[in-house]
Formats: sequence, C-alpha cells, structure tokens
Amino acid sequence: MVGLLLAGHGAQKLFGWFGGPGLAGITGWLASTGMRPAGFWAFMAGLSEFGGGLLLALGFLSPLGSLGIIAAMIMAIVKGHWGKGLWAANNGSELPLTYLIVALIIAFTGPGAYALDTVLNITLPQPIALWGGLAVVVVGVAVALLGQAKPAIAAQ
Repeated sequence: MVGLLLAGHGAQKLFGWFGGPGLAGITGWLASTGMRPAGFWAFMAGLSEFGGGLLLALGFLSPLGSLGIIAAMIMAIVKGHWGKGLWAANNGSELPLTYLIVALIIAFTGPGAYALDTVLNITLPQPIALWGGLAVVVVGVAVALLGQAKPAIAAQ
C-alpha cells in the first residue's frame, strides 16, 4: 500500500494526475524554496516517488524502490514539513516520516515471499546494494540541499 500511495504522489508530480500540480507546478514550488536547478529536482522528486513506489509495491529490484522513497521522504521532510512539528494536522512530518520508516524496514528485511524478486529469483548484490544505495541517497540529499540558492539579505 505504501508503494502504491507513493506512486500516486509521484504521478501527481510528474503527470498532474489525481489533482496534482504536474511537473511545472512542482518545479515552480521547488524554485520558490531555493532549489536549483528546480526542474531537475522536481523530476527527481516525481521519479523517486513514482518509480520507487512502483518498485516497492511490486517487490522488484529491492532495495532500489525503498531507496528512492527514502530519498524523496527526507527531502519532503526537510523542504515541506520542517519546523511544523510532527503531526499531519499541522502539516508536520508524520506522513513522510511514516513512509520513510516503512521503506527503510523493507530495505533491510527484503520484499517478502510474494514479491517479483522472489518469484523471479532476482537478488541484487547485498549488502552493497543497500549500503551503497544509502550512501548515494545521503550524497544526493546533501547535493540538493547544499545547491540551494542563498536567501537574499534585505538591504538596511
């Protein structure tokens, strides 16, 4: 269910489905938060949620789906929910944190008996796929956040 819900969030960002803003809307919002280049990061956000969500839902190429979701949820918490507390009622980080934790648990435990990976006997090399992937997530998030435009200092 987490994978399908996140795929839906990604489809909102990439295609404007389910009442979403589409790529242009997400690009504009990210630009307003200082993300540079906003179009690239908007596409990556949508792809991480849509692609990661589908991979997680199907249990295919694990842990890649989880890693995409983890990256997207870290950025969602930092860019959209930081400073608003925990609870969703206050637009806090409750929901993205829940998605992040579920994805992390599945990344460590595996996709399960009914996953496509199991049915097709696909196994990415472990532990390098998980730990290497987490390292890539950390570097990617750092690059995204450190590459933000600096806020203009008001003239006095």
